[in-house]
Amino acid sequence: MTTFKSKHPHTFDLPRRINRLGELAYNLWWTWNPLAQRLFNRIDNNLWESVNHNPILFLHKIERRLLNAAAQDANYLSIYDTVFTMFDNYIQRKDTWYATQHPKNDGQIAYFSMEFGLHETLPIYSGGLGVLAGDHLKETSDLGLPLIGVGLLYTEGYFSQRISEDGWQETSNNPLNFDNLPPARVLKEDGSELTLQVDFPNGPVTARIWELRIGRTPLYLLDTNIDANDPTVRQLTTRLYWSDINLRVMQEILLGIGGVRALRALGYSPTVWHMNEGHAAFMTLERARELVKAGKTFEEAINETRTHNVFTTHTPVPAGNDEFPLWLVDKYLANLWPELGLTRDQFIDLARHQQNWGETFSMPVLALKFSDGRNGVSELHGMVSRRMWKNLWPEKSINDVPITYITNGVHSQTWMARRIRNLYDKYFGEDWLEHIDDFEMWEKIEAIPPQELWAVRSHLKRKLVFYMQERTRERWMKGGYHPVQVVAAGGLLDPYVLTIGFGRRFATYKRAGLALSEFERMLKIVNQPNRPVQIIFAGKAHPADEPGKMLIQEVYRKVKKAESGGRLVFLEDYDMNIARYLVQGVDVWMNTPRRPNEASGTSGMKAALNGALNFSVLDGWWREAYNGDNGWAIGPDADLDSNVQDSADAESLYDTLENEIIPLYYTGRDANDVPVKWVQRVKESMRTITPQFSTRRMVKEYTERLYMPAMEKNGKKK
Repeated sequence: MTTFKSKHPHTFDLPRRINRLGELAYNLWWTWNPLAQRLFNRIDNNLWESVNHNPILFLHKIERRLLNAAAQDANYLSIYDTVFTMFDNYIQRKDTWYATQHPKNDGQIAYFSMEFGLHETLPIYSGGLGVLAGDHLKETSDLGLPLIGVGLLYTEGYFSQRISEDGWQETSNNPLNFDNLPPARVLKEDGSELTLQVDFPNGPVTARIWELRIGRTPLYLLDTNIDANDPTVRQLTTRLYWSDINLRVMQEILLGIGGVRALRALGYSPTVWHMNEGHAAFMTLERARELVKAGKTFEEAINETRTHNVFTTHTPVPAGNDEFPLWLVDKYLANLWPELGLTRDQFIDLARHQQNWGETFSMPVLALKFSDGRNGVSELHGMVSRRMWKNLWPEKSINDVPITYITNGVHSQTWMARRIRNLYDKYFGEDWLEHIDDFEMWEKIEAIPPQELWAVRSHLKRKLVFYMQERTRERWMKGGYHPVQVVAAGGLLDPYVLTIGFGRRFATYKRAGLALSEFERMLKIVNQPNRPVQIIFAGKAHPADEPGKMLIQEVYRKVKKAESGGRLVFLEDYDMNIARYLVQGVDVWMNTPRRPNEASGTSGMKAALNGALNFSVLDGWWREAYNGDNGWAIGPDADLDSNVQDSADAESLYDTLENEIIPLYYTGRDANDVPVKWVQRVKESMRTITPQFSTRRMVKEYTERLYMPAMEKNGKKK
């Protein structure tokens, strides 16, 4: 492989004894290792919080005298040496799971995704799809998979959200300063930027390549904001998910076709090509074009490349499946079909999808037809996907449609609170993280005394409440905040009250307003004497999603009513940082999608591994996880008419909350004020959910069921 170098703006002036802090800041391994984070916040915690946990900006701003003091502090240096021993052992480790299980394999995996949620300081994600992709990369690093990530670098990230006094979502986009962020420009030996070109109607577009290190795993991101491009093209990678359909199709061409060319320019020749959702499906055609150029027919080329391709579909909702009108395909891809040896109609046939309003070029159809590996992201979603796409295999029964499922998981080390980890260190043994998907090990949770687990849970809720109150105070001091918004943002939260969390993207099918649909009944619940309840809502609607923004407004207008007593809250500008506080601090995680539209979901998994109990519709992952004793179900395990389902689920939600959840939380307390039966249910949740719904299990499944078969077909498993 050709050797290139990554250029970071290393300008840190660090004492020699602790000069590797700069190296650590540029590898996101620190984001899932709490001890590594302490190397920064221990020097100046106020600065660490003010820079939103950005170690690069932290090192640019920190006072030299504080660095000098740290370099002389024996306790700090002990932590420093421990962290870098851990880091070096991790990076250099040879006996990873993958190396042990597949020692003779020399294949590589390319993983394409439109978004990657890795940390709040790099907002190139919008929600669950991106966070899942980020967790996937972190776990492939932990397991030692030879995987390369490919995506786009959005120079303004995803939008920041503010909620007006009337509840309307206001958005702003702020340019990111890459001098203070971990992506590094990839340079050629002569010091110039490594670039690639993709053809568009007005001529070729040039993109440069950035590298980001996630532990052992490299992620390459493409960016068109360079002088060689005209202003329209430069804004192509400015924002995630442009609502302008022209920019949207250009982004997906850049990701799919440009992503392949980027890997070729870098010298990679992957054996497996994994598309995380249909946004990257043009990749299948670029790889076929390479072989057609080498002399093969299109049929030969596509049949050869198909065996390398893996496609994961994440949604049964039409808005999540990108489809483009045929005129747009004519405009942006007319130069491609001659290079494939196809006519225009033959090209359209590759992904033709008949809709009620006419024909479209469907990205999921393209990906499904030209991949041998295909999966949904939960058992139910696999069933739904086979029904949705049966027309592509008309000769097969629904059960035989070749779309399997691999249920999502979460990267436990990223989302688990430090105090929960310390508890497991004490009772599971120091190497328990290596066996997090081992069900037998999780039987040890019964050894944890209820009062110890409850003490940790209580601490995490206090931490959440104090964070929200301080966040509200800061927002209030900046001005422009109506007094009622101070209350609506959590100013009156109580750390000793049963607290329910709801953090989602505000799409209408997720039914954020279901819990408030009988508002007078809910007011009685939250204000019940001696048994009050708090509900925290958080989430964004896409800027072009008017119904989603109206749903936020509907929820917010109820939240801010004086009758709620400040016990209904809406947190604005939901991101990974807020998500960590929520999933770690709430008592109950509520999820109310209209079944079967929730492909999987992962936020409830994050809550469960921190000891919160799930209260959810039996859709996506929860349908597999729920056993009757590890949380609560909303509604039946059945698909109903929408209106019938909404009514039935609302009644189930209120009834379960009033008659099961609240009594269990507030009664049966022992002499130490521990709700013993509640804690027992928490243990059952952690025991059954944490090992099964981890990316450790998930990535192993992708490896054994999809990656390895593709490698075997292509002769890379020796």
